[in-house]
Amino acid sequence: MPESDACADLVRRQDPDRFFADLFAPAAARPHLFALHAFNIEVGRIRETVSQPLPGEIRLQWWRDVALGLRPGEAAGHPVAAALTATIAQFGLPLSAFDNLLEARIFDLYDDPMPSLNDLEGYAGETSSALFQLAAMVLADGGDPGTADAAGHAGVAYALAGLMRALPFHARRGQLYLPADLLDRHGVARDRLFAGETTPALRAAIAELCGVARGHLGAARVALRTAPAAVKPAFLPLALVEPMLARLEAPGHDPLNTLAELPQWRRQWRLWRAARTGI
Repeated sequence: MPESDACADLVRRQDPDRFFADLFAPAAARPHLFALHAFNIEVGRIRETVSQPLPGEIRLQWWRDVALGLRPGEAAGHPVAAALTATIAQFGLPLSAFDNLLEARIFDLYDDPMPSLNDLEGYAGETSSALFQLAAMVLADGGDPGTADAAGHAGVAYALAGLMRALPFHARRGQLYLPADLLDRHGVARDRLFAGETTPALRAAIAELCGVARGHLGAARVALRTAPAAVKPAFLPLALVEPMLARLEAPGHDPLNTLAELPQWRRQWRLWRAARTGI
């Protein structure tokens, strides 16, 4: 299977929202967007493929070496790595963005608490925001897309919504991305959270974090008004944040035991509408 087909297949199976969004980009750019998003899948699932953090850190270092061009032989034998290195080279993508992304991903391997909201926003910026900006650079043919501010806010909004949606999964394995300062402010007991008990305190903390995500979503939308039309397909996944937050805020929603999931057809419709009318 050609490298581009392997990346497209991986994104289609593991990240269908980004796959469908990528289809709205010009055909020539799609393989490169698939390469970026397949890379994101690969590094995002490392924790599930290792039994201890140290092998996970070794795997992240392997991807860092790949991005920096230090393992050309090994990259050539890995379809996602080969596609990624080709994309980086063709568009001159900044290596520092990949280095920072992979450094931030070390947090995923451990059960350490996220210290503060500021730390969580920083984590989202290095991971999710970077991915938006790199995709925009591809659509700008390697030039400066002028979307740093939009990508910053978009990535935080998208990451916060996604992490709150994944709370049941993370809590079951003893991992927590919700910031400690926010949980302490609302009096959330960690032991009750990890036991799967949704309390009024947890609901209040989720509500506050949804408000933070909405603030970033609004700022991203404002910044995107002046973005070049050519790069806007990179930001289509942002159209899913609003309905996801609405699910999280719905009366009776149990954030610890129920995924805030939208039917696939509704997610695709949202992306299609955003491609036609704007995010």
